[in-house]
Amino acid sequence: MSAGPPAGNDERRAEILAVAGALRPELHRYCARLMGSVFDGEDVVQDTLIRALEALPELDEATPLRPWLFRIAHNRALDLLRSRAVRKAEPIAAASDVVDAANPDPVEMLMRQEAVNTAVSRFAELPLVQRSVVILKDVLDESLVEIAVLLNLTVDAVKGHLARGRARLREINALAGQLPALAPGPASDAVARYVTLFNQRNWDGLRTLLADDVKLNQSTYPLRVGAADVGLFFTIYAKIDGVWLVPAWLEGREVIAVFEDRNNPRPSYVMWLEWQNGRISFIRDYRYSRYVAADAELTLAPQAASSGQE
Repeated sequence: MSAGPPAGNDERRAEILAVAGALRPELHRYCARLMGSVFDGEDVVQDTLIRALEALPELDEATPLRPWLFRIAHNRALDLLRSRAVRKAEPIAAASDVVDAANPDPVEMLMRQEAVNTAVSRFAELPLVQRSVVILKDVLDESLVEIAVLLNLTVDAVKGHLARGRARLREINALAGQLPALAPGPASDAVARYVTLFNQRNWDGLRTLLADDVKLNQSTYPLRVGAADVGLFFTIYAKIDGVWLVPAWLEGREVIAVFEDRNNPRPSYVMWLEWQNGRISFIRDYRYSRYVAADAELTLAPQAASSGQE
């Protein structure tokens, strides 16, 4: 009779899940900027956790989990970017004028602040290696040595990519500041109907919108499939007071802003629906991955914005 998997595997699995759970927001900050999308970034994070658990049997017990998870996320994001034929990183010479002090000078701090405040989508305009280095250094505050190990570069090469990436990012931000902001369009009829039914707490009406093979994705929770199972999604929300939905736009995509406090100018999280033949085919609910909305440049649909979320 088989003795089953070693008990240590269960302990290691629990440890990985705990570390990964704590790292999810940080992993997302990296992956979202690497992919140029908060949604694609979250897809990479979820895939990273699945791949990490699959790789558990081959993991050396001495392997530090944090860099290991970042390496999986980095490699997965690169696979996806390459499959989309994103331009390759350009060769770069080493630079010696990038500091890595424990207390950076004011110029260094300004560079980091600019990177943190830069829209997620703009990072996609950087060559891939520059993008990774700038995100890891200026957004996540990793050391040059840690970045070099993760990206398999020398420290001098990291400095060079960082210097050029920062300069290019300043150019991108300057050009973006000269362009007029695009006004978001009004909510589609389908999303407006969904929001209205939800705010009226018409759960049966919402269930009639579900396709027979509808799917529901909620972060690390198991995927729900089918109208009967996904219909329980509304049963759960029926027990929660005060949730209010507003049509919105994010990354050029129509989404739904979810407010738990209607006096708060920013939503707590977002939902995203896919439709097929007038019925909902996919619901992505980011209630359990709220960092997605935290990194998002979200705009309420015009009618919703002018009506004060009423």
